[in-house]
This record gives sequence, structure tokens and C-alpha cells, in this order.
Amino acid sequence: MVVPPSANGFSQWETFEQVPDLQWPASVRTFTRMEREDSRVSSLLSAISLPIRRTPWRIAQGGASDEVTAFVAQNLGLPIDGAGDEPLSTRTRGRFSFPQHLMWALTCNQYGHAVFEQVYRTDDAGMIWLHKLAPRPQRTISQWNVAESGALLSIQQWAPTTGGPVLYAGAASGTPSEIPVDRLVVYTRDMEPGFWIGRSLLRPSFKHWLLKDELLRIQATSIRRNGMGVPVATGAPNASDEDLEKLRKMASAYRVGEQAGAALPYEAKLELLGVQGNMPDTARAIEYHDQMIAIAGLAHFLNLAGGGSYALASVQADVFAQSTNTHAEMVRDVFNAHVIEDLVDVNWGPDEAAPRLIFDAIGSQQDATAAAVVQLVQAGVLSPDSVLAQSMKQRMGLPSAPELAPLGAEAVPAAVSASRAPRKTLARAGSAAAAEQGALW
Repeated sequence: MVVPPSANGFSQWETFEQVPDLQWPASVRTFTRMEREDSRVSSLLSAISLPIRRTPWRIAQGGASDEVTAFVAQNLGLPIDGAGDEPLSTRTRGRFSFPQHLMWALTCNQYGHAVFEQVYRTDDAGMIWLHKLAPRPQRTISQWNVAESGALLSIQQWAPTTGGPVLYAGAASGTPSEIPVDRLVVYTRDMEPGFWIGRSLLRPSFKHWLLKDELLRIQATSIRRNGMGVPVATGAPNASDEDLEKLRKMASAYRVGEQAGAALPYEAKLELLGVQGNMPDTARAIEYHDQMIAIAGLAHFLNLAGGGSYALASVQADVFAQSTNTHAEMVRDVFNAHVIEDLVDVNWGPDEAAPRLIFDAIGSQQDATAAAVVQLVQAGVLSPDSVLAQSMKQRMGLPSAPELAPLGAEAVPAAVSASRAPRKTLARAGSAAAAEQGALW
């Protein structure tokens, strides 16, 4: 990573990465190719990201006030835990979209990192709202500025299609723009100290992808070449060199078709010979590399196909579910620390308690079925109160009772009193140019 010339910070290059195509920023292009060109790589990334995107995400109040919790939930368009599945905000135009942000944030599994810039807006009452978390695509980042301690200072970014056929109106060209860390939200997978680029989930699969790609080309060439046999021409006993050359050209030009045919001199022959001996089993080699790509993401169950027992599939799926939950927890922790807490800070100050983003555990845990809850209530382990009732309705997709309706918009103050005025201003949101940049992509 790049640092100011006066500082002795962390190096831009990972010294232990020996493959030039996997050294940043060339790695961005390589990992993009892997996802776009290989079905197993694409299915692996989807197998990890889709459960995280499909599981319910909510705002847990914790020690935060009703006012702060409702305000944060409205900003993010998420329901409040224990208060129904419907989000407080029903309008989507011009608002932050959490599902879209989650989809972009999970690209950190593919590239090792995903970067966003905070963009705020102020309403008529003086409240500062989260307008968007503008993505800063991996292919546009030109430099990471890292302090000697390993802390991120800023990034530098090119316009998203610099040098490409598409031009963005109003986008600066020629020089990258610098975005300071206090406006950034950075998701980094398996981060090492000072190495904000992270480690891609696809890094261990690279050699298998590379060899598999070569084997696929060899297999296609082999089928194309040997599928109909190799034309071999044999000249007559008294054939001249000129006659043999004509036969060679005829054999080389021979193609299968409804009108295909050949005319030969007396005693000359044209044969289609098959492969002598056994050919290498490229299909099995390709299958092996497919399996290794899946194993790199702990998605062993993708390799079972029609074989394997139910118990084996269950064990493998449980390991994968734990891995997926870990990915979701990383997103949750970064979002809580650098989105929700920042939003509370700019409106109420750092001393105000903030709600938390939570999600339903994925896969491996025992579902709280209605029958199981009844047994727990009968055993005296649970008490059938309104909180339990609402929580069960929320997790089973049942409608909320009117008296248990979620916190409404009235919980959000119409105006900010002098005693609870924002501690910070929109200076945190950056300059007008930065806000305009956020509106571009």
C-alpha cells in the first residue's frame, strides 16, 4: 500500500505473493475474470452471498432510546427487532437501500475488500440522514494511503471508467480524487495488520482455475480434432512427390458434411483413423479442479452431486453454514461501527447509545419451531408474554397485532431541540464535490 513519501508505512505490495496476476491492482482484473468465466467460481460466490442476503436483517434497540432506534431504522429501511417485519420507511426513492448495499459489500469475498463513501443529507428539522453509502468499485481504487501504525488514512480513486468508452458527466478526469478515512466504510476479508486490500476467497482457487481453464481448452481441441478421426492419405505405389503433396492438402482440407467426399487415383487411399491407445481422462482432471475450487470456500457439499450420504451432506453443510455466518458477522460488525454509530454521532454525539444491526443465524442452528416453543413454555423455560409472541410472529412471517405495531414515525423528532442539537455538522459528509461524486455511481 502507498503511504506519503515522508512516512515509513506499510508497503503497497504483499511481499509473499509470488504471482504477478494476483498482486494488487492486477488481482482485481484476475478475480473478475475468475467469477465471470467459470461456473464453479460463480456458484461458490453465490452459495456464500445469497444466504446472507436472504436472511432477515433487523435493528436491535438494546440500550438505545426509542427515538434513536426509530430514526436509525428509518434511515436504513429495516424493521426493528420484536416489532414486526415491515420497515418503518415505505418510500424508497432517494433513500438508502440496505439490500443493495449488502450485495455490494459482499464483493469483499471476491476481491478481498469493498469500499464505500458516506453521503449525508439534512432535512428541514436539522436532522442528518444517511443519503447513501456510495460504492467505490475495486477497479477504480488507485492507491491506499496507510499510516505507519497500519491505520488507513485515505484512498485515491479514478473515475469508474477512466480510459473506457463511457464518460460520466461531471466526473473529474486525469487525476484521481482522494477520500479521507472519516468518510469511508471499508469491508476487508481476512485482514492482516496494515493490509487493507485483504485476502480474496478465490486466492487458494487460482491455480485450480488456471489449470482447469487450460484443460477445458485441451479437451475442446481434442474432441474437435479426434471426434471424426484424423484424415490420412496413402499414395499409389508409383505416386510422385507432387501427387503426395496433393493428397496431403486434400487430407488437411477434409471436413465432415452432407456433401463431403473425395476422388483419389487408382490404389491411393484416404482413411479416417482414430486415436491409437488410451487418451488422458481430461474430464476427471477437470472435475478434480472443480472440487478444489469448492473446497477453498468450505462448500464441500457442492461436490456431492449424486453421491454421498445424507449424514455427510449435513455435516458438510453445517461447516459451510458456520463459515457463512462468520462472513455475515464481519459485515454486521463493520456496519455497526462505521455506519450506525457514525449516524448516531452526527445527530446526538458520541455519548448517545446506538442500536445494533442483527441478523437471523443462517442454517446450522436449530429452528425455533412452533412445537418446540410450546414444549419450552409447558416446561416453564419460556413465559408466554407479548415480547415472545411478537418475536415468534416476526420469525414465522405472521402479521403483527395492532397493539404490537412497530415504532412509528412519531418516534422521530420533528425538530431538534437545543439540548439535543447535532454535535457535528455535514462537514463529515465531505465537500459538495464529494457529494456530487457520490451521485455518479
